[in-house]
Amino acid sequence: MPGTSSKNILVLRFSAMGDVAMTVPVLLALIQQHPDVVVTVASRSTFKPFFDDIPGVSFYTADFNTTHNGFFGLLKLFKALNKQHIYAVADLHNVLRSKIITKLFAVIGKKTGTTDKLREQRKQLTALTNKVFKPMTPVAQRHADVFAKLGFPVDLSHPVFLKKQSITEDISNAVSAKSGNWIGIAPFAQHSGKVYPSDLMQQVIATLAEDVNNTLFLFGGNKAEAEQLKNFAGKRANVIVIAGSRLSLKEELKLISNLDLMLSMDSANAHMASMYGVKVVTLWGATHPYAGFAPYAQPLSNALVSDREQYPMLPTSIYGNRVVDGYEDAMRTITPTMVVDKIYEVIS
Repeated sequence: MPGTSSKNILVLRFSAMGDVAMTVPVLLALIQQHPDVVVTVASRSTFKPFFDDIPGVSFYTADFNTTHNGFFGLLKLFKALNKQHIYAVADLHNVLRSKIITKLFAVIGKKTGTTDKLREQRKQLTALTNKVFKPMTPVAQRHADVFAKLGFPVDLSHPVFLKKQSITEDISNAVSAKSGNWIGIAPFAQHSGKVYPSDLMQQVIATLAEDVNNTLFLFGGNKAEAEQLKNFAGKRANVIVIAGSRLSLKEELKLISNLDLMLSMDSANAHMASMYGVKVVTLWGATHPYAGFAPYAQPLSNALVSDREQYPMLPTSIYGNRVVDGYEDAMRTITPTMVVDKIYEVIS
C-alpha cells in the first residue's frame, strides 16, 4: 500500500504480452520524473515479471478466468483496487473490461484517462484503396499522453530502461558462460502475416551460426514451436533452443537482458528486449512500424519491411491477421542476406 504522501496511479493493461511490455518504458519514465507517484499495475499474473524490478510499482493480479470473470467479477476487481487508495486511473488498454473499471472509478470522482487507439488512422493506414501511408503516433507516446492528462507529463525524449539482470544458476544450467555475440532470434508471431518464411529463417540462422563468435538463442512458446526451433538448430553447438527449456518468463527476461541483439518479428520478444535497451532488428510483413508498434527507442532503420513497390497495399493489417490474396510471399522480399547484414551492422 502506498504511503499517504504518494499519489497512486492505477494502470490497466490486461493483454497481450507485447502490449503489456510496451508499457514498461513509459512507467519507468513516469516514476523517474515524478518521485511523488507510485503505480499499481492491474494485469494478468503471467506478466508480473515485467514489473518486478521497477521501484514504486506494485502489481495486482486480474484473474478473468475465475475471480474477476463477468460484470460482477469486474465489480469485485474494482472494489479490491479501490482499497489501494487510487488517486487516478490510466486505462492503457481501452477495451470493454478496462472501460468498465475506469468508468466505475470516474463515478466515485477519480481522475481517469484512456489511451487513444487512433482507430480512424488505423483504418486509413491499412486500407486497400485510398491508403493514407504516414506514421501514427507511437503507442508509448500515446500512453505518455494519458499520464499528462492526469497531471503527470512524461518526457520520453531521454529513454530509460530496465537494468541488465545477472546470469543466475537457473540460467547458467541452460546456457554456457557468455562470450562473443549473444543473438536472440524469435521467429514466431501470433498471426501468419507477421511470420518470416521458415526456409528463409533457416538460412539466416545457418549463416549466423557459421561464425563461431556468435551464440544464437532461439525463443518460442508452445511445443510445436519448440520442435521447429530444434530443426532450425540442428546439431550446431552455438545454437541453443530456449523454447521448451523450462525457463520461466522471469528467467527468460534475465537472459534477454544480456543479449547483444534480438531478431524478432512484430511480436512480444521485440518489446521485451527493448525494455532493457537491447538492440532489436524486426521483420515486418502484413504489418508496418508506421502503426506505432515498433519496439521502444529503436531506430526505424532497424525495421526491415516488405517491399511496398511490389506489394503496394501493405500494410494490410494492424495485428497481422489479414493477409490479402497474392500477398502471402511479401516477406520474401526481405532476403536472408538483408537480415544478416542488418544484424551485423547494428551489433557492431
